[in-house]
Amino acid sequence: MPESDPVSNAEDPPYSPGVEALFEVVARLRAPGGCPWDRQQTHESLRPYLLEETYELLEAIDSGDDAKIKEELGDVLLQVAMHAEIAAEQKRFTAAEVSEAAAAKMVARHPHVFGDVAVANADEVLRNWEHAKVDEAKRAGREGESVVDRVPASLPALAWTLGLQKRAARVGFDYNSPLGASDAVAEEARELADARDPEAAFDEMGDLLFAMVAMARKLKVNPEDALRVAGQRFRKRFAELEAAVAEEGLELRQLQPDDLAKRWERTG
Repeated sequence: MPESDPVSNAEDPPYSPGVEALFEVVARLRAPGGCPWDRQQTHESLRPYLLEETYELLEAIDSGDDAKIKEELGDVLLQVAMHAEIAAEQKRFTAAEVSEAAAAKMVARHPHVFGDVAVANADEVLRNWEHAKVDEAKRAGREGESVVDRVPASLPALAWTLGLQKRAARVGFDYNSPLGASDAVAEEARELADARDPEAAFDEMGDLLFAMVAMARKLKVNPEDALRVAGQRFRKRFAELEAAVAEEGLELRQLQPDDLAKRWERTG
């Protein structure tokens, strides 16, 4: 979504204070005489912006920069406001109904907070949450819906796999311990090493990655975050290697593999 100039420091800004502010601005942008770009947007055209803003929020969270996190949360909320306003214009639903429905759902799924159900720990909360979703699906006429059907297939593969495993684990389908998951990783690694053709290697690589996600989950490590941090470490270390080689007037491609390996170790 195009960047807009910061709101001026006028004494009377053209919106109410609080959460309503952004929704009022969006309504004005979408109204007759508003912004031509904003007025022509649809749910479909906004899809890439929602995805982009979500990833920018994740990057801000990784940075630990509160100012950046606040800004990116606002950008995500802007996407919510745009989608809600589009629906309201078509008299399908309003932003207030979105908020009320979400609040009602959270109350229903937290009987240990808003009711008299007792839970022992967070794991039990998640199991109860999954059972509540099953009941909701039945009431909505989706009796045949699987617990894993609720994981969006549009997620990146690693996050999608983690979601599938978490949903299955909440209904009891899981390894008993990290050791059991590590045994599966070792087995899949052996099978990958024994693969004799590209098709088999493709399948076994998928199984190995799936098992590694399971092991990460049992160790309470988010594999998406762990891989991202590992990538950041690699990027920093590789840049240091490039810089050191450049200081000698060389390029990486001019070095022999053994020399590269030794220099890489020195950057660690």
